[in-house]
Amino acid sequence: MINTKTPRELAAVITSGATVTVVEGTVEHGDARGRLLGFPTANLILHNEQIQDGVWTAIVEIPSHGSVVAAVSIGRRSTFYTEGERLLEAHLLDFDQDIYGEHLQVKLFKNLRIQRSFASIVELTEQLKRDVEATRTWAAKHYPVFLAAKNGEPQRLHS
Repeated sequence: MINTKTPRELAAVITSGATVTVVEGTVEHGDARGRLLGFPTANLILHNEQIQDGVWTAIVEIPSHGSVVAAVSIGRRSTFYTEGERLLEAHLLDFDQDIYGEHLQVKLFKNLRIQRSFASIVELTEQLKRDVEATRTWAAKHYPVFLAAKNGEPQRLHS
């Protein structure tokens, strides 16, 4: 399910009047490539072409764990496939729990860059590091509680 709306409930997070795109779906098993690269993802299959491919900042609502900041990639993983399945891949920052089969709500906020192919795994990994850092910078500005730590654990955001 996809909808675009001006979020009243997120007014404290983002500038008033901003548009957010919301994607909902169930976490599916992928090929585990993100985990092997050090960037595990929660994968949602996208059948709707309305959302622009690219890398986004996001807040992911997980029923069993609350809200988590994420760097999200939407596209066909063209570095690895010429005509891959279109996925939303959410790298949940500072989160390491099994959420396969859970229904997620992903709120896409800022488009960081376009989707592109990379010449090597090293080049891709370096870009993923920059994407995560850009997401952390966005979170620090719009969700400063995310950076607060309690006993070495990141604080969960609650709706």
